[in-house]
Amino acid sequence: MPDRSGRWLGCAAKHKMIALLWAEDDNGIIGKGGTLPWHLPNDLKYFKEKTLNHKIVMGRKTFEGMGSRPLPKRESIILTRQTEYSHAGVTVLHDVKEVLALDNEEDTLFIIGGSEIFELFLPFADILYQTVIHADFDGDTYFPAVDWNEWGLESSTLGVVDDKNCFEHEFKVFKRVN
Repeated sequence: MPDRSGRWLGCAAKHKMIALLWAEDDNGIIGKGGTLPWHLPNDLKYFKEKTLNHKIVMGRKTFEGMGSRPLPKRESIILTRQTEYSHAGVTVLHDVKEVLALDNEEDTLFIIGGSEIFELFLPFADILYQTVIHADFDGDTYFPAVDWNEWGLESSTLGVVDDKNCFEHEFKVFKRVN
């Protein structure tokens, strides 16, 4: 089956939906040293609400940055070029085609990072869940460039700022328009 750019992928299974889910600051920073450069409980809650009981795909570095622990009530899929890599409680795959070939017709497949993984799956994405944190952080990892002409804003919700959530933030949902 060809992807949106016309490249042939072989016999990949159809997915109900492929979603990218991430948080970034006003400059597109998504990480520093393998972790998030901020603490925002509202975004962690949003992440959990969206991904609970779904398959999540992440790179090995993202998995290790989260403490190398599978997230509860989610099927964790680790994508890595390291052919000998294995870890209990997760599925390890080595190619985008393998991920796309998963039997996933009744589920949303959430791509949760990092930057290289987002870039690999952006051409296949149907929906983007973006948290924008209106602040500037020091970081070394950015979300890849998005052609926003391919996406329509479905919703934008301001997050609540309080004593635990110190940064203005908003949750945006985009759907592919072409």
